[in-house]
Amino acid sequence: MHDDRGLVEARLKRVLDERIRPAVYPESVPLEVAVWNAPGEPVPVEEGLAATPSPVAVGDRWGAPWGTSWFRVTGTVPEEWAGRTVEALLDLGFDENMPGFQCEGLVYRPDGTPVKGLNPRNQWVRIGAPVAGGEEVRLHIEAASNPVILDYHPFLPTQLGDKETAGSEPQYRLERMDLAVLDETVWQLVIDLEVLGELMAELPVESARRWDILRAVEKALDAVDLQNVGATAAAARGRLEEVLAAPAVPSAHRISAVGHAHIDSAWLWPLRETVRKVARTTSNMTALLEDEPDFVFAMSQAQQWAWVKEHRPEVWTRVKKAVADGRFVPAGGMWVESDTNMPGSEAMARQFVHGKRFFIDEFGVDNDEAWLPDTFGFAAGLPQIIKAAGSKWLLTQKISWSQTNKFPHHTFQWEGIDGTRIFTHFPPVDTYNCSMKGGEIAHAANNFKDKGVARHSLAPTGWGDGGGGTTREMVAKAARLRDLEGSATVVWEAPEKFFEKAEAEYPNAPVWVGELYLELHRATLTSQAKTKQGNRRSEHLLREAELWAATAAVRTEFTYPYEELDRLWKTVLLHQFHDILPGSSIAWVHREARKTYDAVAEELNGIIDAAQRALAGEGTTALAFNSAPHIRDGVPAGGARTPAIAGECTLVPRTDGGFVLDNGRLRIEVDERGLVVSAFDLAADRETLAPGQAANLLQIHPDFPNMWDAWDVDEFYRNTVTDLVEADEVVPGDDGVSVRIVRSFGASKVTQVLSLAPGEWRLDLDTEVDWHETEKFLKLAFPLDVHAERYASETQFGHFFRPTHTNTSWEAAKFEACNHRFVHLEEPGWGVAVVNDSTYGHDVTRTVREDGGTTTTVRVSLLRAPRFPDPETDQGVHRFRHALVPGAAIGDAVREGWRINLPERKVTGGAAEVAPLVTVAQDAVVVTALKLADDGSGDVVVRFHESRGGRSQATLTAGFDVGSVTVTDLLERPLPDAKAPDRDGNRLTLKLRPFELVTLRLHRA
Repeated sequence: MHDDRGLVEARLKRVLDERIRPAVYPESVPLEVAVWNAPGEPVPVEEGLAATPSPVAVGDRWGAPWGTSWFRVTGTVPEEWAGRTVEALLDLGFDENMPGFQCEGLVYRPDGTPVKGLNPRNQWVRIGAPVAGGEEVRLHIEAASNPVILDYHPFLPTQLGDKETAGSEPQYRLERMDLAVLDETVWQLVIDLEVLGELMAELPVESARRWDILRAVEKALDAVDLQNVGATAAAARGRLEEVLAAPAVPSAHRISAVGHAHIDSAWLWPLRETVRKVARTTSNMTALLEDEPDFVFAMSQAQQWAWVKEHRPEVWTRVKKAVADGRFVPAGGMWVESDTNMPGSEAMARQFVHGKRFFIDEFGVDNDEAWLPDTFGFAAGLPQIIKAAGSKWLLTQKISWSQTNKFPHHTFQWEGIDGTRIFTHFPPVDTYNCSMKGGEIAHAANNFKDKGVARHSLAPTGWGDGGGGTTREMVAKAARLRDLEGSATVVWEAPEKFFEKAEAEYPNAPVWVGELYLELHRATLTSQAKTKQGNRRSEHLLREAELWAATAAVRTEFTYPYEELDRLWKTVLLHQFHDILPGSSIAWVHREARKTYDAVAEELNGIIDAAQRALAGEGTTALAFNSAPHIRDGVPAGGARTPAIAGECTLVPRTDGGFVLDNGRLRIEVDERGLVVSAFDLAADRETLAPGQAANLLQIHPDFPNMWDAWDVDEFYRNTVTDLVEADEVVPGDDGVSVRIVRSFGASKVTQVLSLAPGEWRLDLDTEVDWHETEKFLKLAFPLDVHAERYASETQFGHFFRPTHTNTSWEAAKFEACNHRFVHLEEPGWGVAVVNDSTYGHDVTRTVREDGGTTTTVRVSLLRAPRFPDPETDQGVHRFRHALVPGAAIGDAVREGWRINLPERKVTGGAAEVAPLVTVAQDAVVVTALKLADDGSGDVVVRFHESRGGRSQATLTAGFDVGSVTVTDLLERPLPDAKAPDRDGNRLTLKLRPFELVTLRLHRA
């Protein structure tokens, strides 16, 4: 037989595009339209419905950037349409290629009842099926004219990302406002032909199945009268019945489709718009659930559920019913789909505490899965947090975006730093916006890397980011793919059902140890420095507020601020969303974030001050409150007293220019350029810096990645570097024992103060940058005389080792990585730490010198200046604090990291001291949270972990009478199988494995 595939396939495409799809709505009449433009921010629904609109016509332009327009559409169903299915077609000016990234609408009835969302792929509203004829139609559309930020030419700088700079030019043009007859038989024919055409294209040319489909499609097209499609659609469908009825082979890959709409809690739109995106999507999905009995929809991010409850109670009622029916599924058990690299230990834990507790309290649902399809890589400390929250599974998708290496598994056990393993799935469909296209389904089956031992995968199905979620077309396609020869099988299932099947069939899944590093979006560790500093500052303020409020509540009449802390935690957790904390959102988002962090700091400082004053009492005694988990200057962890500072610092001129700082432990030489040319450990008789190298070296690179400006830094940025070695000033600091350095470069200026702390092995570097560069990357370098094949960087509840070499492509790809408070390198018996108060990105490289020694260079990432999506990213004044700690063991790195982030607070009072509420007699064991139990019982909750990667015996002594002790999960629920600590009165002793995390609930006697 002659090969006529191309002829039939081209015919199918043209007939579908030009004849069959247009025949889905064979008759239509225009609706009358009027509009009212809300002034300023969105108004309540009742106000929009009550407003008096003005006439507007199809073809008119509408919608200033970020504006809200209330359209009223009215009309009458023609009498002659009686008995037929009628829908309103409401096209606000959509581009079908941009679901979620442009205008959107939510349709209401006149009484304020929400009907469904309007989106580029979802423009219809059902009027009746069938209609009686003569019905009066009146609908209201709350339309958001969100501007297109990420356009066909992506990453162009734009002022549209902030309402303050976006202007007032109308963004859209009304395209269609009609009542139309829906020919359901033609609609079904379209789905039949799309499914078969897409499947056919994925089958091997030599397969009989491909030719069977080709001939059936040809016969169906022969049956279509192109001038009267509706009259012949049923006959055409009849010619496809046999090929659509052929069952899948027993070995077919099995896909669990989960209705999904991944909605970024902020990104190319502000937080307030996400509230409305969620309302539109949930309206759509509850409506679709009513129409499609097999469909199941899952939504993550408890914050988004809470928004619906608070702002759209009429939608919330429908959501609650759908949840009760078991078909609208709370997923993930986190407050938001957060970044997981940068949030601190407690913050990452509280994502699960607040997320899971919301779903438990509202619906009685306790999630077993973490759901993070779009997060930019996963920290090695996450598995034990998931387990400690009472969950056991993880889903992610983003690792498929890695540029260099293909991840070797789709289903696997992920092992974290403490040995905890979490059953993890990485959907081979390679999208969290699956639309049930044949190419996507075939890709999932072909791409699946665990063939032969497993055959289940998951497909998150639906348009996200305000695209409206799953469509009826996707559901119809899935129905045909349920059991179809040549295709993977598709069934709608909740995530829990998928994971149960996948885990049961794959009990010996392979193990991946350590972080899940995304080989892309590395610059998110640096972009929008003030957002990152706000997060770090807020995390530590929350620790302080809980610590001192709990101590004061137990010791005095102080009232523990349960509600305030709950609200503030949720605010901070929201801003850890994976496009806010990473710095990849529009200017509006980060402008608001800065204000929010300032407000959070003000409120938390108020709580801390009130609690500390309650503890200090009235008087004039100077007390230093130590919030860090280690003793400091004689002040115990979690206590207060007058500090005992031993030693002094000297500053003398250096022979060759510059200055020498000395505190009896370190001798620091700063040359006339303001560079540190020697950091000598006097006790170890050892130089820290590589010969001939200088630390405190600011370096600037060009920074213009190939795409994804705020997200990416490409490795070629290293090809060009400028060392900032010219100084405007190198003079003694105001205290007389520090060095002040001023540099100018480009349009920017840096002021630094270098100082030694009395009696400490620590050089403090305080850096202020007035930054006015564009598309530049600023680093701070420390070339160290250390031979180390690996280094440690802090992560949640411990640290993680990365190699300093680039033996393989996996190691070479990690040219920019994340740390929390410290980076640490060591040779046996001697090490160095670089600690920080607010930076995350860094790189570590090694070279071998001519003298045979190894130089290992640690570079801290300070600032970038991408122009998309915020063209003014990071412009302005920034302040960073770092410290170089020569001679540091890993425990010293841990201690100094806490110290720089939790400076002591000075309070005067009548008390000679404030004893800690809980004392831990082992420096390796770090308390990350000390608080009162969330249930208001007054119980004291203490969370701690082994911080050095070794085994440890911890002795905790409570500074109050303990009635009983319970080992709990993160949600403060008893762990029935946990071994209780040994107890002697108020003293508790227990043994910890490396990095083991423990939460104890101490019931007060």
